[in-house]
Amino acid sequence: MIRKLFCITCMALFFMGFSIPDRTQKKANKVIEKFYDIEHFSKKIVDIAASGNEETIAEFGEGNLFKIEVDETVLGYGYIGNAPSKTATFDYLVLFDINFTVTKSKVLIYREEYGGEIGSKRWLKQFNGKSSTSEEMIYNQNIIPISGATISVRSMTKAMNELLQSIGKLQELNLI
Repeated sequence: MIRKLFCITCMALFFMGFSIPDRTQKKANKVIEKFYDIEHFSKKIVDIAASGNEETIAEFGEGNLFKIEVDETVLGYGYIGNAPSKTATFDYLVLFDINFTVTKSKVLIYREEYGGEIGSKRWLKQFNGKSSTSEEMIYNQNIIPISGATISVRSMTKAMNELLQSIGKLQELNLI
């Protein structure tokens, strides 16, 4: 009995650790409202089965991949992720069109003293138009470096590559 209770408690803590914080959700909602120039929309979670999640590098769960709808019309998709910086992590949002091509990326919450320049609209624009069929993005080749934000730039670039590769895999498996 105690062992069963312990297992249930551990699983609950495990799943709670991966939930998207309210503050991050609220910031993402504001970005979506502004990007689509809408006040009311719904986010419908795209549920990826565990077997599909095992096939991807990016993590899909806890509602971090969702459809953005207005009156049952799909405007696009969104993904909320978390990537490491030097000593902490940052939360980001990627918006896709209905074909899973990046239309916008935004750093929602950056938790470091240095490197926050990756939140610049100008720097983030280089991800627009990318999809699972795009060439790999490589720091200092087709991704512009930012002095003082090397770790965060590399981390965001890696996260975007992994996300796009994973989206491609999910499309290949007909899961999205």
